[in-house]
Parts: sequence; structure tokens; C-alpha cells
Amino acid sequence: FENDGDPITLMDQISDNDDDKWFDKLALKEAMNKLSDRERLIVYLRYFKDQTQSEVAERLGISQVQVSRLEKKILRTMKDQFSR
Repeated sequence: FENDGDPITLMDQISDNDDDKWFDKLALKEAMNKLSDRERLIVYLRYFKDQTQSEVAERLGISQVQVSRLEKKILRTMKDQFSR
């Protein structure tokens, strides 16, 4: 994803505001630890290695559509954890 030419970070996807960056990092780490190994790998490849959904799909041996669906589910789950 991109926003005005700048890459969108994982925190942009799941955080509602930019306050307390240290808290966000701690919460992100906690949320990542609650993911399955496969979900963590998808997040890592997409947001920390900047791979496309197609590249992730090829590495995991699944379709790009499946990666898209999994990513959407993962982000929704993480956002829900941040909202608590």
C-alpha cells in the first residue's frame, strides 16, 4: 500500500493515531506474538521486507488472493487488539 507516494507502514494500518510511539511499538510486539508462525511470516515479509502479495504467495505456495485475504484478516485481528 502507498499513501501519497510514501509507503504505508504496519502501524499506519492498525493504529488510529500517532501518540505514544513507544506504546505502539510495545503493543505491536505483543500483537505480533499472538499471531501464528504463518501469520507472522506474512506480516514480516509484507511490512518489514516490503514484498508484494504475489512474492509472498510464491514463497508460501499459495495464491495472491489467499495472501490478500489472510493479510486483511491479520490486520483486522491486530487492529481489534489495539482497540481493547
